[in-house]
Amino acid sequence: MTTTAPEATVDPDPSWRASVRSRLVPPMPRPAWAGWVGAVALALFAGALRLIGLGRPGEIYFDETYYAKNALSMWVFGYEHETLENADSMLARGNGDIWSGGADFVVHPPLSKWLIAAGDQLWRLLPGTAGVDPEGWRLASAVFGAVSVLLLVRIAQRMTRSWLLGCAAGLIMALDGLHFTLSRIAMVDIFLTFFILAGLGCLVIDRDRTRLRLAEKAEQGAGAANWLGMRWWRIGAGVCLGLAVGCKWSALFYLAAFGLLTVAWDYGARRSAAHDRTALRWFAFDAVPAFFQTVGVAALAYLATWSGWFATSGGYARGWGAAHMPAWLEGLPGLVQAPVNGLRSLVHYHQQMYSFHSGLSKPHDYASQPWEWPIMRTPVAFYYDDQPSTCGAPDCSTTILSIGTPAVWWLGIIAVVVMLSWWLTYRDWRAGAVLLGVAAGWLPWFAYPERTMFVFYALPMLPFVVLAIVLALGLALGAGETRPEYSPWARVAGGVVFGVVLLLVIANFAYLYPVLSAETIPYDSWAERMWFETWIYGNGGAD
Repeated sequence: MTTTAPEATVDPDPSWRASVRSRLVPPMPRPAWAGWVGAVALALFAGALRLIGLGRPGEIYFDETYYAKNALSMWVFGYEHETLENADSMLARGNGDIWSGGADFVVHPPLSKWLIAAGDQLWRLLPGTAGVDPEGWRLASAVFGAVSVLLLVRIAQRMTRSWLLGCAAGLIMALDGLHFTLSRIAMVDIFLTFFILAGLGCLVIDRDRTRLRLAEKAEQGAGAANWLGMRWWRIGAGVCLGLAVGCKWSALFYLAAFGLLTVAWDYGARRSAAHDRTALRWFAFDAVPAFFQTVGVAALAYLATWSGWFATSGGYARGWGAAHMPAWLEGLPGLVQAPVNGLRSLVHYHQQMYSFHSGLSKPHDYASQPWEWPIMRTPVAFYYDDQPSTCGAPDCSTTILSIGTPAVWWLGIIAVVVMLSWWLTYRDWRAGAVLLGVAAGWLPWFAYPERTMFVFYALPMLPFVVLAIVLALGLALGAGETRPEYSPWARVAGGVVFGVVLLLVIANFAYLYPVLSAETIPYDSWAERMWFETWIYGNGGAD
């Protein structure tokens, strides 16, 4: 039953005003410190998992051949630089003098490489470390992976109003194999996921703060609210999403999706507050400012990630604008020419990057299509080596298989279906946010069937898959703000389901851990963990 505002405008019904707060802003779980303790504890747990054995293998592997070297060049030159042919082996020996030629053409924005470089420099400050080593160029990934777990715990707690469900979300993501392996390699995807998650967190906080303002105005009998003040958390979301694009362009899908999400939340809040002329107020005071606070701010944040390229003169295509100056620009002062030519050069560079991405169709044994990602059909073998004398068995294997924990992703498929049913039935905002997050990280890739893609492209939608699982568990438990009160027996049954799901995730991750973390194990132990042929050979078949 929908509560509507009374007709009186002089002395509104105080009971109606009191009900607005309970509908707009349900209370956060108590005690508040329990949620923070759980979030920090799970982040430390995730960090320890990722830091133990971080230096295995003690060499460049998979796409570190691009990003570790690019990161080092960013720190030295301010832009990506070409390297010697044997640069990988030189770095493995701790020799960072690997430069040759000039600027290198790269196809991803620079922010992730700056963060990898910062982690490497921080590692060198620690006692007992010197020079270039694998722990250094992987440190930032491990830190951002751990902090992303903390973010997810807090976001889930705010969405469910349950510290138990929030902590469950953090534990599940900490034990996902895809998140784990990408937190232990110098690649861009973990940073992309972190900033997308941070953007979501800012918007969820903005949602609560905005609805609280509406509730306070209703309690004061102030009538319908127009301008709700500066939306600093939404601006923060714009910054985070711009930085996400500065890691990888696929974040543009999330920028568009979250921009629509936040204005949809605003419209729902004004309807819940029973405003007259809801659509007009929403458009003028929420939707229009939201565009500039998200898209506009994100564009500025993205441009800022190219500061090193702008500040130096040697970056790839940096001088293209000056070399191809149009006649209308030649007559302007040099103070105008320089920044305009810089922007023209960056646009030209982006056109080349886009051409590369749109034409990327090189065959790869571990390439996969988007439909394969949720079922983990074709993981990526980041690393494999035979070491016959180091495990006490005749044949040994050392591997890093980048694969999501099947218990997480397979249960996630069921949970997403539950979210779809929940949203269609009740239009619950949490289910809608989860579905939109999964869609933004998955559906756009179906538009590029000829493009070479890999399962780790699915990492940004992992937090939303995890949120779907814990929201579905909340429905089973009747916990937080997910469902009304259940009978005692229903709660017992829900508790059993909750426990079984977490135990399955823990057991599945523990079982796969040796093939996720480059442990050297007997070949037979490795083989029994390869459940499907595509986990061994990908789509290339056996040689």
